[in-house]
Amino acid sequence: MSFLRKYLPVLVAFFLFCTVVGAQIVPFPYEIQKTVVADSAVVVTAHPLATSVGLAILHKGGNAVDAAVAVQFALAVVYPQAGNIGGGGFMIYRGKDGQTAALDYREKAPAAATETMFQDSAGNVIAVKSRLGIFASGVPGTVDGMWEAHRKYGRLSWGELVTPAIELAEKGFQITEQEAKNLHAERYTFVRQSSVMPAFVKLEEWQAGDWLIQKELAQTLARIAGYGRDGFYTGGTAMLIVNEMTKRGGLISYEDLSTYKSVWRTPLEFDYKDLHIIAMPPPSSGGIILRQLLGMIEGYPLKTYGFHSVQAIHLMAEAERRSYADRAGHMGDPDFWKVPLKQLTDTAYIRSRMADFDPAKVSASAGIQAGKVKESEETTHFSIVDAEGNAVSVTTTLNDSYGSRVVVTGAGFILNNEMDDFSAKPGAPNLYGAVGGKANAVAPGKRPLSSMTPCIITRKGVAWMVVGTPGGTTIPTSVFQIIANVAEFDMPLPDAVKAGRFHHQWKPDKIFVEEGAVSEEIMNQLGAMGHIVEPRGPIGRVEAILRLGDGRWQGVADSRGDDAAGGY
Repeated sequence: MSFLRKYLPVLVAFFLFCTVVGAQIVPFPYEIQKTVVADSAVVVTAHPLATSVGLAILHKGGNAVDAAVAVQFALAVVYPQAGNIGGGGFMIYRGKDGQTAALDYREKAPAAATETMFQDSAGNVIAVKSRLGIFASGVPGTVDGMWEAHRKYGRLSWGELVTPAIELAEKGFQITEQEAKNLHAERYTFVRQSSVMPAFVKLEEWQAGDWLIQKELAQTLARIAGYGRDGFYTGGTAMLIVNEMTKRGGLISYEDLSTYKSVWRTPLEFDYKDLHIIAMPPPSSGGIILRQLLGMIEGYPLKTYGFHSVQAIHLMAEAERRSYADRAGHMGDPDFWKVPLKQLTDTAYIRSRMADFDPAKVSASAGIQAGKVKESEETTHFSIVDAEGNAVSVTTTLNDSYGSRVVVTGAGFILNNEMDDFSAKPGAPNLYGAVGGKANAVAPGKRPLSSMTPCIITRKGVAWMVVGTPGGTTIPTSVFQIIANVAEFDMPLPDAVKAGRFHHQWKPDKIFVEEGAVSEEIMNQLGAMGHIVEPRGPIGRVEAILRLGDGRWQGVADSRGDDAAGGY
């Protein structure tokens, strides 16, 4: 009997694994739908297999949260550079009854972490230490986050939701051309940072259509399916993580894992004209930045300026400059730092930040500081709406592409490098060039400040848009531009998502513009105003759902990747 009690969860998970439909739900080469219009439900994710998993769960009678849990685990298999069980993220939920919730399953610094752990004896920042290798990892939050979301809102059994990911890992799947290029580019880093040769490395070059089989990850997922959150944070998987830490001198302990808890927080809700936005509060900076950006432009005739006009870009970039200065000075983990949320989101304060805005010339970042108050770019996002009207917006990450590149021996998953999202030293830039201060300093058990901006928007009391994106510090500005494109410039959602993007984050004092997003003439005119305009590669990969005028849903997956939309 004791044997049966001990192994019953694993046997149940195995039974579910054996009875599920084949893993290759979408035959290779994948037919990727970028836009779908559906009567009932829509799933938009970074990978066609993850989208098909989410749709399959909805067809089985699962709700939006069930689909989100299944998609999260599926992405951990098919989208290893950002999908994860070794990272963390945020979820925004809106139920069919209008109830809202925000789930914070952000990683936490280990108990042994110190404020100066990424500095040398002279106080100089050792940037690589927070970005690659065993010290870069915070305590993962994804599994606990999915467990808590399911406990509160889930309908189908936990095992049913994890099983598709088990099968994809066990049987394998065929990788896309983009994934092949990414894996090949990182193979030497994986070898240097991992104790044994992981599944992500092979001697010959990866090619589109190659099978990626992850047996160790399948076993880890089976433990999670059978034992729930304890299948990750205690027992065998936890010991494998601790063994990796011990072997390589890392900081995460068994107690760090066993005591990790995700947190339900009060969503940040605010209005912009006739829209009601439901966004993430700290430790995400995304909700506050979005609130400030929309508030700063609200009094200006943005629509008459025109999409990507000099006036529009100048106004939006100047708003971004001021908001990111506030990010650096005031935002951090609210459990450790008194974030002046009320003041930062106050309408009068937001308008005061634009008091020195000059429509004819630039405001240098050197002269802009955080306002006075009294108080990854490799991430992934998915958006889901079910047939009952429940909506979920989830952004999840390892931080950088493939995180720390440390694959846990025997467990098959990649650990995050979220410790780089802390301020290694006041004023020192992180991987994305963002600077911070004491508010976001490293501390034991603290969650690093994030830019993730999952949000759900209603109009006239009805769910209207579900949106989010990866992109590091460019996340809030990308979401900002999607909302402006649709609500201000009257663009259809596919055009709004496809349109080129730009970004300003206070420091460095530049407008980063996607290659080809604006004309040479526009860039020259911005330059004449005093802006430094720097072309760069793609910004973000937006996954969005919009309610159309006839009541149907339109799902749009970004053309910048293998992202796929599906619905029925």
